[in-house]
Amino acid sequence: MIVLGIDPGLANLGLGIVEGDARKARHLHHVCLITEAAWIMPRRLAYLHHEVSRLIEEFQPEAVAIEDQILRRQADVAFKIGQAFGVVQLACAQAQLPVHTYGPMQVKQALVGTGRADKQQVEYMVKASLGIREVFNNHAADALALALTHLAHSAMQARTAAAAAR
Repeated sequence: MIVLGIDPGLANLGLGIVEGDARKARHLHHVCLITEAAWIMPRRLAYLHHEVSRLIEEFQPEAVAIEDQILRRQADVAFKIGQAFGVVQLACAQAQLPVHTYGPMQVKQALVGTGRADKQQVEYMVKASLGIREVFNNHAADALALALTHLAHSAMQARTAAAAAR
């Protein structure tokens, strides 16, 4: 299974693509899309939509995992992230891809084993799981973590469905 993980953001949008299953995953690609604050909003959103659509076409993922962020105290930040989240959802809908959302605690639990893990622990597990040695952008690391979380979640769902069928 090929999974595209997305850490949504307007200024920095992380993308990570993995292939495999919960036991063995292979890193295919990661990038952090950066939009300039000086760009007008339609240009920023069009750029994000275009690049996400391009990567979907190039890598042909079977599923998308997006971070479901809850920003209650910063309405302006939430609105901007929501716009980026919307254009990403549009690109996925146009490609007829299933989209799955995971909260930060679900990602930490899936990768580290505790919802209280810090960013360094999650990044370490992403690198260890995928055999990556390089230092990379936090947003790209979060996107890869989301993709790995979906692989783990999918495996658990498959086991549950198999047990229910017996």
